Amino acid sequence: MSRVRVRGIYATALTATLETVVQASPAIQRRFEESFPADPPAVSVETTADRQAVGVHGEPAAVESVTDELAATSRDTFAWTASLPRGGVYAGEVTETLGSGALVDCGAGTGFLPYSKTAGHVDTGDRLRVQVREPRPPWADSRPVLDTTVRVFGSLAELVRGGSSGGIGGAPELAELLPVDPPEGWTPDWAPAADDVGLDALGNSLEQLGEQAERAEEALAGAEPPETTAPHTDWTGELTRWVWFGREGRFTLDERRRAVVPTMPGHHRTKAGTEAASTAVDFVEAVCDEPGTDGSESDDGFPFEAVTRQFGPHEGDRVAIGHGKPDGRCIDLGPAAVTDCSDETVTVERELSGGGSYDALGVSKQAGDVATTKFREGRWWYPTVYRGADGERRGTYVNVCTPLEVFPEAVRYVDLHVDVVRHADGTVERVDDDELDAAVDAGHVGEALAEKARRVATAVGSAL
Repeated sequence: MSRVRVRGIYATALTATLETVVQASPAIQRRFEESFPADPPAVSVETTADRQAVGVHGEPAAVESVTDELAATSRDTFAWTASLPRGGVYAGEVTETLGSGALVDCGAGTGFLPYSKTAGHVDTGDRLRVQVREPRPPWADSRPVLDTTVRVFGSLAELVRGGSSGGIGGAPELAELLPVDPPEGWTPDWAPAADDVGLDALGNSLEQLGEQAERAEEALAGAEPPETTAPHTDWTGELTRWVWFGREGRFTLDERRRAVVPTMPGHHRTKAGTEAASTAVDFVEAVCDEPGTDGSESDDGFPFEAVTRQFGPHEGDRVAIGHGKPDGRCIDLGPAAVTDCSDETVTVERELSGGGSYDALGVSKQAGDVATTKFREGRWWYPTVYRGADGERRGTYVNVCTPLEVFPEAVRYVDLHVDVVRHADGTVERVDDDELDAAVDAGHVGEALAEKARRVATAVGSAL
């Protein structure tokens, strides 16, 4: 089984899920009351900055295996492959210069190169070798961060190509005793965590990094200069995949965590909202012997109204509408003004500009039109009513989607293509079944999820 290092808000649940976890954090070791090997991981699983998902980085075969296991968490869990994975090295061409860095076309995608990561000035049209330092999920607003220094990544150390012979940063006391030397031309940059492990772990880590560095050196030694090949992939580096957990997935992870340590209802759902909410969950679970919520408003025990009162959104706030797509993209339909929060439902309004027409309704958009949308936590659909400036109803559009999550600053879900509309004259129509079928054929939507979407659309159509 693949050796996996896990970090972030899903660490306990994923440690209970995955078979061979290494280099566990002190908190994980306490919860599982066992010691974990300090062996170097083949795969790193790290929570994304927005806490919505995890990035899976490492050896391609191992990443695929771990991703498959995580994607099976629930029917509303999605997985996508990064076009620019961590560690990938490219001959890139600068396409645009910005205030703090440049956009670089790498062929497989475009990344952002901070000026601080370059040896000199860069300008539009320049061609240079870059490496992906920080990949980005497909729904993120920012681009992958690039660097002009090539390195191979590890949890205890990194090997830097062309680094000074004296080393980089502080080295652990045992480093000089290691029987393993890095490849010629590569210098170790030790992480702080290296101070807390033994000689065997340091040696194994350096040996694994050395093998990666040799593969990188072989690929780059045979690569043509960027001036003649850009944009071009010189070395693929690691494989990076993204696993996004839907609402059902977060509650499944709650159950796995609860088998290890007391866990409040909606643990991962709450922690995924804001950093403040995540801290509050840690506090509640730390002071309660058996965390729980009496009088929960929903069947799954998630205290939606309590969480919303504490963290938002509140009436008068503005929220984004994160309209996810099964291929990993996310379109912001907001901002929307929150006009009401009651009965586990958040109502928002958007004033629309003129131009174009409403999908499937067949009526033109007029300046001053108002879209009123009701989001109910956990529901597989949501309605939007379109009215003209005079209040006349222009039609209703019901989106079928993965279970809704209403976070303090955004509503989040993945659109499942098939929808139901009610025209102004009362006619009800079901649309876009063909798009759902195509998503299934493309492997973006699983059969179980697609069947659920079809059943929801049928039920909504009957109700309308």
